[in-house]
This record gives sequence, C-alpha cells and structure tokens, in this order.
Amino acid sequence: MYRRLKRRAREHFTDHASSPDVRLGIALGSGSSRGWSHIGILRALAEIGIEPDIVCGCSVGAIVAASFAAGNLDRLEHWVTSLTRTDVARFLDLNLSLSGFVDAPRLRSFFAENVCAEDVRIEHLARKFATVSTDLETGREIWFSQGSVLDAVWASMSVPGLFPPLRNQGKWLVDGGLVNPVPVSLCRVLGADIVIAVNLNAAIAGRHFIHGDVNVPEDAPPDSLISTVRKTVRSYSASLFGGSGADDAPGLFDVISGSLNIMQERITRSRMAGDPPDIVLAPRLSHIGLMEYYRAQEAIQEGRECVVRMLPEIRYLVKPG
Repeated sequence: MYRRLKRRAREHFTDHASSPDVRLGIALGSGSSRGWSHIGILRALAEIGIEPDIVCGCSVGAIVAASFAAGNLDRLEHWVTSLTRTDVARFLDLNLSLSGFVDAPRLRSFFAENVCAEDVRIEHLARKFATVSTDLETGREIWFSQGSVLDAVWASMSVPGLFPPLRNQGKWLVDGGLVNPVPVSLCRVLGADIVIAVNLNAAIAGRHFIHGDVNVPEDAPPDSLISTVRKTVRSYSASLFGGSGADDAPGLFDVISGSLNIMQERITRSRMAGDPPDIVLAPRLSHIGLMEYYRAQEAIQEGRECVVRMLPEIRYLVKPG
C-alpha cells in the first residue's frame, strides 16, 4: 500500500514538474572557496536544458548567483580560473584597525568588473534573484530581493574576521551563512515550485584543522603581503600560546576556518531538515581550504561531476525546457 501511494505521489509530482508554469529555483550555498563549484553546476544544468527561473545565494553562492542573474557568468568564470595564490594574497589588507583582513575597495572593484556593474539593481535583472545576510546586532536573517546587486552580494559574503561588514539601513550586516547557509526558504518565498539546493557544507567539520601557522604560497615573493601575514599570525599565536608545534594552539586562520566549518555544517543540517529542497547537490570539496580561491578549475569540474552523479534524479523531477 505504501509503495503504491508513494508511486502515485511521484507520478503526480513529475506531471507537476513538467508543467510550463512550474518555476524552478536554485539555492547556491555558502562555502568560501568551494563555492566556485556553483559555476560548474550551473553550466552542467544548462547543457541538459535546465536553467532556473529563480536563483538565490548565500556568501560565495551570492557572488555566483548574481553573475548568473546578470548574464556575466562567462566573465566570472574567466576571472576565477585565472586566479593564483599570489592574486588571492593581494586581496588581503594587514590593517588591524579594520574589521577584516580583506582589502574591501579592491575586491569590490573586481566584483564590479566581473560580477555586475555598480549601478545594476536587483529589480532590473532578467530572472528573480535574492541573497541572505545576518544582522550582526540581533542575529536576525535579512533578505535582499531589491536594491543594489553588489550591496546584496557584499552583505551576504562578509565572513566575520575576514571581510568587513556592510552598513545598510542602520544595520551592520555579515555573512548569511551564520543563519541560512543554503537559502531554500528564500527560493520558496520568491515563488519556486521546485528547489535544487547546492550544499557545500557536507562532511566538512574538522577538515583543514592543521596546527601551526599559515603556509606561504610557492609563488609568493619573499617580501609579499602573504609573507607578512604569515609572520604576523605566527608572532601573534606564539606570543599568546608559545611555540608552533603539533601540540600547540592552532593558527588564526585554522581557528577561523575550523569554526566556520563546524558552524555551517550544523546549521545547514538543521535548516534543510526544516525546509527540505526537492534535490540536493553536494559537491565533494571538503579538501579545499577556506581561502583557496585559486583552485577554481578543480571546484568547477567537481560541480559538473556532481550534476552527472545526480542526473537520474534531476531528470526525474525536472523536465528540461
């Protein structure tokens, strides 16, 4: 009896999913440098004739979602696949008076060139788009479904300790991954009948927990900013905890990365249990670290392969068209 009812429910849902009036939403989740896999996922879906009507993003997912909604995915992919470790290091600004390590003006200018222009507004995009952020004072979830696209992106990706928060309408806003790492609920509110969720936070707790200081990239010059960061972090850790052996306290970036991994994995589980998507895509990228944005080719390829692995389920629920 149960199997017969389940089969009827699937047949009903499949008929519903193939209707031209059904709107498909995709929720691109947070996950720092693992997020470039979203590009591969969107590419692979487009190749089989599936393009979402609604695209929502959190943190790095907001960056990819914005470029996709603005028609600039090609430009973003070209930029991220050209990044080197030294390029990533150049975005760091070792100014301890600031609330983050990232050179915000420089990064924002790159977003304006490779994601969308400063004057583009969400209301003018060809498809529905939104991001999720967190009110730093109250912890409330804040949704951006209108206004400046780049403000919406920046508010969603402001990882505490790395990116400066955004001041918007009297609120200091930080990374949406603190409250809703995979914004399935936001897709539903915008009218999605079927939601594909991209979860970058599966099985990442405890990964990249390496004691000691930050490694210097092989291609970084001796007096580069990343070398300065390394020396400062080593000095900071040693001055507080002493030494740099395997039994000593982890480095600053290890603490940030490990803490974010634990938090986002737990929150993602909770939120997706309460508001489950119709399809979950989970790229296998736990080996990529917090700031390894230069590994875009690897992440994009895994995004494509993730779609291939889930192709039967995708085709079962979503009719290309």
